[in-house]
Amino acid sequence: MKQNIKVLTLSLICLFVANVMSFAQGTPPDKSKRPSQPVTTSGKFGNSTLTIDYSSPAVKGRKVWGELVPYDKVWRAGANEATIVTTDGELTVAGKKLPAGKYSFYVMPTEKDWTIIVNSQTGQWGIKRGGETTRLPENNVFTASVTPKKSSSFNENLVYEVTKEGFVLKWENMELPVSVK
Repeated sequence: MKQNIKVLTLSLICLFVANVMSFAQGTPPDKSKRPSQPVTTSGKFGNSTLTIDYSSPAVKGRKVWGELVPYDKVWRAGANEATIVTTDGELTVAGKKLPAGKYSFYVMPTEKDWTIIVNSQTGQWGIKRGGETTRLPENNVFTASVTPKKSSSFNENLVYEVTKEGFVLKWENMELPVSVK
């Protein structure tokens, strides 16, 4: 009987250690279980494909622009990790040349024109504990001024829509059209 208890105890300890080790290996979390779902959208512009990978937060009864997403502060343009823009060929985005590559996409909303920021750093979590972005300004590829407009319909979830003119960030009562050629 004592031998069985020792074997059972040793087995439980081994299972516990194996379980802890699997977490230590950094098993990636299942992003589809997050409240802000991961989304990918893409479109063709000439011979180049533009892809946008982002996490889509919901309004959930909150006021987004100027409160949840403060004015005059850089925002990761989605939830969770910084939004990623990838292109397999050179494009002109908001009047600025964007070489083929993978970039983080940020927005700084204001009460009037907004600034879009394309940054060469990728793979980072979108914000620090204090709420500021993880963007390193020295890695900015370019910034451009873009004018938002009131949306014709309410968008509960943030969405990027690719159009023949470029792409549009839509959320709550606002749309931010960004030209792409």
